[in-house]
Amino acid sequence: FHVCDWSEYYPVAAEAVPRNIPEALGCSVTTTCFVDADHAGCKVTRRSQTGLIIYVNKAPVFWFSKRQNTVESSTFGSEFIALKTAIDQ
Repeated sequence: FHVCDWSEYYPVAAEAVPRNIPEALGCSVTTTCFVDADHAGCKVTRRSQTGLIIYVNKAPVFWFSKRQNTVESSTFGSEFIALKTAIDQ
Protein backbone atom coordinates (compact mmCIF):
# COMPACT_ATOMS: atom_id res chain seq x y z
CA PHE A 1 0.00 0.00 0.00
CA HIS A 2 1.02 3.57 -0.60
CA VAL A 3 1.78 5.28 2.72
CA CYS A 4 0.04 8.65 3.10
CA ASP A 5 0.53 11.36 5.70
CA TRP A 6 -3.00 12.39 6.62
CA SER A 7 -1.91 14.76 9.41
CA GLU A 8 -2.16 17.64 6.95
CA TYR A 9 -5.89 17.01 6.55
CA TYR A 10 -6.63 15.75 10.07
CA PRO A 11 -4.14 17.49 12.40
CA VAL A 12 -5.90 16.59 15.67
CA ALA A 13 -6.76 12.98 14.81
CA ALA A 14 -5.38 10.37 17.20
CA GLU A 15 -6.03 6.69 17.75
CA ALA A 16 -7.73 5.97 21.05
CA VAL A 17 -5.58 3.33 22.77
CA PRO A 18 -6.39 2.36 26.37
CA ARG A 19 -3.56 2.98 28.84
CA ASN A 20 -3.94 -0.42 30.51
CA ILE A 21 -3.74 -2.45 27.30
CA PRO A 22 -1.62 -5.60 27.73
CA GLU A 23 1.55 -6.01 25.70
CA ALA A 24 1.19 -8.27 22.69
CA LEU A 25 2.73 -11.72 23.09
CA GLY A 26 4.01 -13.96 20.32
CA CYS A 27 4.04 -13.35 16.60
CA SER A 28 1.51 -11.49 14.51
CA VAL A 29 -1.32 -13.40 12.81
CA THR A 30 -2.44 -12.87 9.22
CA THR A 31 -5.87 -13.84 7.95
CA THR A 32 -6.54 -14.27 4.23
CA CYS A 33 -9.81 -15.10 2.51
CA PHE A 34 -10.26 -16.14 -1.13
CA VAL A 35 -13.76 -16.02 -2.62
CA ASP A 36 -15.03 -17.04 -6.05
CA ALA A 37 -18.36 -17.63 -7.74
CA ASP A 38 -19.28 -19.56 -10.86
CA HIS A 39 -21.98 -17.43 -12.52
CA ALA A 40 -24.91 -19.57 -13.70
CA GLY A 41 -22.85 -22.75 -13.37
CA CYS A 42 -25.90 -25.00 -13.22
CA LYS A 43 -27.36 -25.22 -16.73
CA VAL A 44 -30.78 -26.33 -15.45
CA THR A 45 -31.47 -23.79 -12.67
CA ARG A 46 -28.92 -21.10 -13.73
CA ARG A 47 -27.79 -20.77 -10.13
CA SER A 48 -24.23 -19.83 -9.25
CA GLN A 49 -21.79 -21.78 -7.10
CA THR A 50 -20.02 -20.03 -4.20
CA GLY A 51 -16.63 -21.15 -2.98
CA LEU A 52 -14.41 -19.69 -0.30
CA ILE A 53 -11.35 -20.63 1.71
CA ILE A 54 -9.97 -18.87 4.77
CA TYR A 55 -6.31 -19.09 5.76
CA VAL A 56 -4.69 -18.17 9.06
CA ASN A 57 -0.92 -17.82 8.69
CA LYS A 58 -0.97 -19.68 5.35
CA ALA A 59 -2.83 -22.66 6.83
CA PRO A 60 -6.40 -23.37 5.64
CA VAL A 61 -8.79 -23.29 8.58
CA PHE A 62 -12.19 -23.05 6.87
CA TRP A 63 -13.56 -23.83 3.43
CA PHE A 64 -17.06 -23.66 2.05
CA SER A 65 -18.82 -24.45 -1.21
CA LYS A 66 -22.53 -24.17 -1.88
CA ARG A 67 -24.99 -23.42 -4.65
CA GLN A 68 -26.41 -19.92 -4.20
CA ASN A 69 -30.08 -19.61 -3.18
CA THR A 70 -30.89 -16.95 -5.77
CA VAL A 71 -30.47 -16.66 -9.53
CA GLU A 72 -28.29 -13.66 -10.38
CA SER A 73 -28.43 -11.85 -13.72
CA SER A 74 -24.73 -10.88 -13.77
CA THR A 75 -21.30 -12.09 -12.74
CA PHE A 76 -21.00 -9.08 -10.42
CA GLY A 77 -24.16 -10.13 -8.58
CA SER A 78 -22.99 -13.69 -8.04
CA GLU A 79 -19.52 -12.52 -6.91
CA PHE A 80 -21.17 -10.04 -4.53
CA ILE A 81 -23.33 -12.79 -2.99
CA ALA A 82 -20.19 -14.93 -2.59
CA LEU A 83 -18.40 -12.07 -0.83
CA LYS A 84 -21.38 -11.56 1.49
CA THR A 85 -21.29 -15.26 2.33
CA ALA A 86 -17.57 -15.01 3.18
CA ILE A 87 -18.18 -12.02 5.46
CA ASP A 88 -20.99 -13.87 7.23
CA GLN A 89 -18.64 -16.78 7.98
